[in-house]
Order: sequence, then structure tokens, then C-alpha cells
Amino acid sequence: GWQVSMKSGSLSCILPCNRLPVQLMSQVRVYTSNGQKKDLGSQDTNGSARGETLHKVETGISAVALMSDLTCVSIFFKVKAVLKKREYGPKYTQNNFITGVRAINEFCLKSSDLDQLRKIKRRSPHDDTETFTVYLRSDVEAKSLEVWGSPEALARERKRRKEAEIKYRENLFRNQRLLWEYREFFGNTKPRSSTAAMFFKGPGKVVMVAICINGLNFFFKLLAWVYTGSASMFSEAIHSLADTCNQALLALGISQSARTPDPSHPYGFTNMRYIASLISGVGIFMMGAGLSWYHGIMGLLHPHPVESLLWAYCILAGSLVSEGATLLVAINEIRRSARAKGLSFYQYVVQSRDPSTNVVLLEDAAAVLSVAVAATCMGLTSLTGNPYYDSVGSLGVGTLLGTVSAFLIYTNTEALLGRSIEPEQLQRLTELLESDPVVRAIHDVKATDMGMSKVRFKAEVDFDGRVVTRSYLEKQDIEQLLQEIQQVKTLEELEAFMLKHGENIVDMLGAEVDRLEKDLKQRNPDVRHVDLEIL
Repeated sequence: GWQVSMKSGSLSCILPCNRLPVQLMSQVRVYTSNGQKKDLGSQDTNGSARGETLHKVETGISAVALMSDLTCVSIFFKVKAVLKKREYGPKYTQNNFITGVRAINEFCLKSSDLDQLRKIKRRSPHDDTETFTVYLRSDVEAKSLEVWGSPEALARERKRRKEAEIKYRENLFRNQRLLWEYREFFGNTKPRSSTAAMFFKGPGKVVMVAICINGLNFFFKLLAWVYTGSASMFSEAIHSLADTCNQALLALGISQSARTPDPSHPYGFTNMRYIASLISGVGIFMMGAGLSWYHGIMGLLHPHPVESLLWAYCILAGSLVSEGATLLVAINEIRRSARAKGLSFYQYVVQSRDPSTNVVLLEDAAAVLSVAVAATCMGLTSLTGNPYYDSVGSLGVGTLLGTVSAFLIYTNTEALLGRSIEPEQLQRLTELLESDPVVRAIHDVKATDMGMSKVRFKAEVDFDGRVVTRSYLEKQDIEQLLQEIQQVKTLEELEAFMLKHGENIVDMLGAEVDRLEKDLKQRNPDVRHVDLEIL
């Protein structure tokens, strides 16, 4: 018996004394000490010979030298080229790109400092520009250390600039306050802004007309209540006051919704109209309906005779005419807007497409009906001399206002929660994406109505990599690409070739995403924000 110790690197194994098994990748021949050979994988014909048993030893032996009485050992190797796996640590991520604006702001540099750094042209994610210049983050960090000397000095400079920015904002607010006080004292001679122009057309015009008319109605109804002491007339005066206050709140919401988006509110302030309408609905319920119910209940519990109602009838007639005129203005505006959106009058109101005009419409409709209710109950009181009819009229007006406020609260709450768009419109957007050759499938589609005819669309898109790659190849010089392939001889050259064109194909995929988003916005003007996630 003999034993042979084989070592390969840190691996050591002891072979049996009478046989030598060696596991190979393609073909293994085993020679025993008596000169017999056996191919690995062949079955034992006798089934009992102990010397023919094969044992597998899993080793990575590159060479075996046996000093024994073996006749020969034949070993065949099949080498497989494998690219070395890279470890992407902080050193690799330092090569990330950074824009010039971020480099100046985050590393406290000047634009002249960036002129000395390497410039790289990248595809722009925006539609209005083709390419933009970026810098290597490692270069920017090295430049910042060169300028400031140490990370501690850079941190001190960042802190100083942060304090200066806070001080600048405080001074800006103080100057704006002084400017406002100056305008209040000397008058505002600034030309009319676009926000002020909003109140001379569309929903703004409807709200301003309603404010003026309801303010006058409140004044005259209040005089009539003081003269007659009618509970129904008191309810009408409170109703007009509530309408005036609520429509002033709507005007504030319209002006705030015109503000441009800022970093704190990237999607703008369009929801301010819905917020103002929601508060208006709550105000109608508390101020209008609540006081009307209270005055009506007190009239039932403590009835008192009603004075002459002649002036009250005259004021109600004038209120009916004025409220009716405002109602016609609101109806015409909603019809025009509904026709532009391809919706019916009822759908436009129920979906609360324009909350400000909806509030004016419903408030004026309730005002016209409440005038009719108040006039009827006051007429019954004057004919019968029973003051209970007048108190019942106050309860009827309060109930009408409560119904209107409940509808406004419901529709505006639904709009603020972010409801989905109509199924037909969502189907059109989905079909537009699926009909594009680059899209294999779409999943998890969501389209939210952000209010004021603004839609946010989101979908997860499974792109067809073959179509994307073909689109990339169509823009390349095939002859030059073929020459590059033929010049690839080593693993390093292959890696460089694949990395170059792989990054270009990823850029092509990003360009396809931009194209799809642009097509969705062009064919559907209501779609303002598109988020396509790549699967």
C-alpha cells in the first residue's frame, strides 16, 4: 500500500492506497495500482470487484504528479472564461454625475471653478433641451477640497451660507411687509396683475357678481327684518350674509389657486378652490342652516305677532330678481365649461369640475327657492294671523341650506381625496400606451383627477428590450459597429464594448419613456403629470 498527498493552493487530500480517483470536467480516466483503467461514469460489469469501485474527490487540482508505480495518468481540462465579479463600493459610486447647479450649491464653488473640470454631455430628461453638461462627483469633491482646504472648512462655509439664506428670507419678508404698508397708505399704482384679471372672466366673474348682489340683499333683508320682526325674513338675511361670506372665501380660493408651484408644493395650489368650497359648505351649514333652525324653533316656542309685511314682500321680490340674475350667470358659465369638456350639465355639477361656480350655482338656486318658501309662509301668516307659519318657513329655509351644504361637503371631499378619472378616459390612455411597439404590457394603472381639469397618470410599463435595442441599432453605423466587434479579442475589450453600448441602450430606454410621456400629454391636454415606472 501507498499513499500520495496532493496539494493545490490550500487544498490537501489523501488518496487511498490502491486506487486514484480524479474528477474532471470532460473526461476522467482512473488507473489502479495493477495497471487497469476505468472511465468515469461506466458501470461495473461484474458488480462485485472491489478494485473497480469509483470514488469522487471534488478538487480544483491544476496538475497532479504521482511518484508511484502507476503506469500513466491522463488528465483533460476544459477551461471556461468567466469575467471577474466586481465589487461596487464607495470608490465606484464616487464616479456618479452631478449637475453644475448642485455642484455650486452643495460644494460652495464658483462657476469658474467648474471650468477646469471634465465636462460630460448627457441626455436631458426635459423636453425643451437636447443635452446638458454634468461633472464627475469625485472631481467636484476634489475641487472643493482644493478650494476650501479641508472638509471642516467646507462644512463651516455651508453653515455660513445657510444662515445667510435664512437672514435673506427674513429680510425679504420684512421688505414685502413694508411694501404692502406703503401701498395701503399711498395707493397701489402697479398695473393689474394676472390674478386680478381672473375675476373679470370665467368663475372669478361669477363669484364677484354673486358677492356684490348678495351683499346688497343682506343689507336690505336686514332692514326688513328690523322693521317687521319676521322669522322668515331673519332667515333670509342670515342666508344672504352666509352667501356673501362664503363667496368671499371662494374669491380667496381662486386667487390662491393661481399661485405658481414651488419646491414645497410641486403640483401647484389648484386644490385651494376645493378647500375654499369645502369650508364654504361647512359655513353654510353652521351659519345659514344652524341660525335658521334656531330662529324657527324659537319662533315656535315663543310666537309673537308679525308687523306689516309690505316692505318685506318688496325686498323679497327684489331679492328674487337679483338672485335669479346671478343664478343665470352661473348656469351660463357651467354650460359653456361643460360643453368644452364634452360633459352634460348634470355631470359637470356632480363631478365638481369647477367648485367655485358650483357653489354659486347651488347657493343661488337655494336662495331663489328659499325666497319662494319665505314669501309663501309670510303670506300664510298675513292671511291667517298665525305666526307659526312664519316659523315653519324659517325651518324650511334652514333645511334647504343644510341640504345644499351637505352636497357641497360631499363633492369637495371626494375631489380632495383624489378620485379616479372616468373609465372611458382611462381606457383611452391605456390603449394609447399598449398600441406603442416598445411597450410589451402595462400594469398597476392609476389616473387621479387633481382638480380643475388636471390629471396625474401613473403606470408600470414592461418594455420590449428587443424593440428598444433595435431602435438603438437603427441610429448606429452598422459597419463601424461590426468593426468594433471584430476588434474585440480579450475579456477587457469585451467588457468595455458591452459597457459602452449597454449604457447607450439604457439612455435609449429613457428617451422612449420621455417620448411616451410627451405623446400622452399632447393627445390628452388634461394629463399634466405622467409617471411611467420601468419593470
